[in-house]
Amino acid sequence: MTHTLRTSVVLLSGVIAVSASAIAQRGAKPGAVAGNAGEATARVVAAAQALVSTLDEAGRAKVQFPFEGEQKTRWSNLPTGIYKREGLRMGDLTPPQRAAVTTLLQAALSADGYRKVTEIIRGDEVLRTGGGGQGRRGGGGGPNFGEAEYYLAFLGTPSATTPWRLQFGGHHLAINLTLAGSQATMAPSLPAAQPATYTFEGREIRPLGKENDKAFALIGALDEKQRGQAIIGARVADLVLGAGQDGKVIQPEGLRASAMSTAQQDMLIEIVREWSGIMNDAFAAARLAEIRGSLAQTYFAWSGPTTPGSAAYFRVQGPTLVIEYAPQGSVDHIHTIYRDPTNDYGAKFTAK
Repeated sequence: MTHTLRTSVVLLSGVIAVSASAIAQRGAKPGAVAGNAGEATARVVAAAQALVSTLDEAGRAKVQFPFEGEQKTRWSNLPTGIYKREGLRMGDLTPPQRAAVTTLLQAALSADGYRKVTEIIRGDEVLRTGGGGQGRRGGGGGPNFGEAEYYLAFLGTPSATTPWRLQFGGHHLAINLTLAGSQATMAPSLPAAQPATYTFEGREIRPLGKENDKAFALIGALDEKQRGQAIIGARVADLVLGAGQDGKVIQPEGLRASAMSTAQQDMLIEIVREWSGIMNDAFAAARLAEIRGSLAQTYFAWSGPTTPGSAAYFRVQGPTLVIEYAPQGSVDHIHTIYRDPTNDYGAKFTAK
């Protein structure tokens, strides 16, 4: 089903022109590739500090949290009203503050990652304005949808040298970007979508469309023996390692990449890139190289129909990677998770 967004988006995408103009004046581009990871971190820190400078004392208190504490795991796919978030609520910010948030996200994410995040948020606005009345704020105590219901938090003080974390999310979105100098990880993060297809400004939008299409292309490229190994017996209906499942271990299953052709391995890497490539290109390049290094030990597992357009679960799992894609009963409601069992929340480079 294709839904249509009937109202203008004003909290994030509505200030893109403002922030893009400011970036252009500095000679940069939204989502531009930093020269190296250290420079990328410095740009994220500068954008974070610029945002803080727009806040009053109450705003600064709302955005800042200890590096280790309850806020670390305070993320979910659930909407406000069902799940309580802390941090700066986008609906409470002034236009200049929202522009500063946009600039920060553009610095932290790749161009495609920023596109994906804004499309997920626009989809939530569809639920609020065109999804049968869902998400309207009121006294009923029910769930609240829409672009106003996304939150930003800093865990630790933004720094170009010492570890800190940028946390941004709301319904169907949780970004946890941990930075420590030139090192960065976005695990764990949860990009999801409902609706998975909608119309905005006359264009069909599919926030997670490439993830879906690339996976069906790979399952379709496998021969009968390979497909038999990839398809697992148990029916998987939701994320195994979603929100609240930190530290849980699952055994690899499915088709091992070492049993794939070079072309099929390339297709698998392209699937992985849809998640690892959400963060700034300078961070993502190192991450993808790490995943390539253990590709032979990486598995591709499938549950459900293999006909494109069907609702099917798939998983990519390697020594430092778990990706899950789980339709919630239909192709119009998707949950996904991205984890690194060796480095969730930056465990590798934040351990003392």
